[in-house]
Amino acid sequence: MTLTWAQLRDLKCDVLEGAADGWGKAGNRADAGRDRIEGQMLNGLRETQRGEAAEAAVERLRQMGRNLQYAYTECGLIRTTLNSLAHELRTQQRVVSRALDDAENLGFTVHADGSVTYPAAGEGLVDGTPLPGGTVSVSEAPGLRPSSGLVAPNPNTAKAQDIADRLAAAVRTAAETDWRYARILRRLKAEEGLKVPVATWTDAAADAAAVRDAAHGYLENGIPRDASPAERKAWWDGLSDEQREEYLAVYPDRIGNLDGIPALVRDAANRDNLQLLMGKLEARDDATSQSQLAGLREIDRQLREGSVPGEPPMYLLGISDEGLGRAIVSFGDPDASRNVSAYVPGLGTSLDEQFARNDIERARSTAIGARRMDPSTASIVWLGYDPPQLPAERLQENLAVMSDRDARIGAHAYRQFMAGLSATNQNSDPHVTAIGHSYGSLTVGLAAQGDGGIPGADDIILVGSPGTEAESAEGLKVGKGHVYVGAAENDPVTRLPNQAEALGMVGGLKAGFASQSRPEVGVAAGLVGAGIGYLAGGAVSPESQIYYGTDPAHAEFGARRFKVDDGPRPFADGGSLGAHSNYFDPEKDEESSRNIAKIVSGHGEDISTQGYR
Repeated sequence: MTLTWAQLRDLKCDVLEGAADGWGKAGNRADAGRDRIEGQMLNGLRETQRGEAAEAAVERLRQMGRNLQYAYTECGLIRTTLNSLAHELRTQQRVVSRALDDAENLGFTVHADGSVTYPAAGEGLVDGTPLPGGTVSVSEAPGLRPSSGLVAPNPNTAKAQDIADRLAAAVRTAAETDWRYARILRRLKAEEGLKVPVATWTDAAADAAAVRDAAHGYLENGIPRDASPAERKAWWDGLSDEQREEYLAVYPDRIGNLDGIPALVRDAANRDNLQLLMGKLEARDDATSQSQLAGLREIDRQLREGSVPGEPPMYLLGISDEGLGRAIVSFGDPDASRNVSAYVPGLGTSLDEQFARNDIERARSTAIGARRMDPSTASIVWLGYDPPQLPAERLQENLAVMSDRDARIGAHAYRQFMAGLSATNQNSDPHVTAIGHSYGSLTVGLAAQGDGGIPGADDIILVGSPGTEAESAEGLKVGKGHVYVGAAENDPVTRLPNQAEALGMVGGLKAGFASQSRPEVGVAAGLVGAGIGYLAGGAVSPESQIYYGTDPAHAEFGARRFKVDDGPRPFADGGSLGAHSNYFDPEKDEESSRNIAKIVSGHGEDISTQGYR
């Protein structure tokens, strides 16, 4: 049926909005059901029941939770689709209303077919009498208007033509809008049955992309992407509950990764976005996508497993397939906690299964240790940038020229994240600790050297550091008494030569690679070879200087060096880089992990110290 201007004028958009509200309520019920399953039923079952029947019940409940999560996502998409449709149709209704008002004020008559009749007006060129009126229909080329009095001497002709064209354009746009949204709504349906398979989440990711593409003018333009974290928080606080629900349904990736949005909101958004991301990556077969998918699955597993009673709950503060992948995980609520730490991993880190198991575990261990001293503590692992990867086969050609470019990009993003923590934390003066490991310590160090330092940071911890490009701890802007350094004696990364000396280490690198046949330990072999090459060649510059400036563990830097285990010796103790990786592990380096926990919990004065190099 052909749409007319009268039908468009009389369309009741509030009916569409009422239907949208109904879908929103259905989605909220699904979300509440999921929360009850994951927050109460699963925990209660795991704590009180054992055996095969209990395990089967847990799996069934998890599946029900996933189904309800899918229902919540789809209901939210339908809700936003209907609201966006109403929004666009209202816009065209206003065009029709203004055109009809103009016609009425001019004394014109608008007919059902969209033609417009206008009265006599003006003066004839011969006798000066008023020129006769007439009727115009929509022009074949809207926008072209008669410009010569000889062609259309009645001044009402052009005005009538403009009204007819505006009406026709509004009707045409409304019809196209209706067709576009109808096509999207037909896609928003689930497979029959109670199980939501992986393929359904792949379809859901495509559904979300389609709705976003259609509704970007309705919602996306309102997201304050270029604002400060404090301004973003104010924007979120100013939204109605209905508006927040729509943003979470259609833009979970934007809201979940927006610094300045409260942690509980980011967690809810990212849990939903995690499912959409996994669905999207399932459809890809390239190595990067599959590696990221493995990491996402492991994070999803940990989130669904929940925390062990007495341990801090897990929050997903960021997740994305951007670059090498992004993931921000907190143990403990960083908005409610008095003590908050944010750890930046380094060289070779990407969103993969290894990150999901090892780096996330470091944040968990730090939180558990710190909460023994102050329960109001949250510990975060922040993978918000792309650290250098330097694959094994390229390490010897890249080590001497490895730059700080990635660290500088990461430093800016880290400062934004930390500013977001300051904006959302509910305590008047929270204690904040920035932690950098390996290349991540360079990222933290560069962030600290920016204008104003790291927002909110009281203490800085550098472990396994190749330097920060700061001459001394004072340059990190928290006071040298609040810069803490852990450097294992057998950690070769903390003993890298400066960049000039690194040019002469190719022989050592080749020896390191030649001694290893397993690709997965190539990086370790290369770094160890670097150390051997350096020691064999002898130092030719001040002993305080390492790859990225003054050695943080050296007296010249002036930080507080805390005691750590020496760690295994490269080659002699298995050829591993364990000394570089054990700082957070309470089983492999109890002294270091305890000292980190003391600093994070605000008890830095109680650390056990170690002499400078």
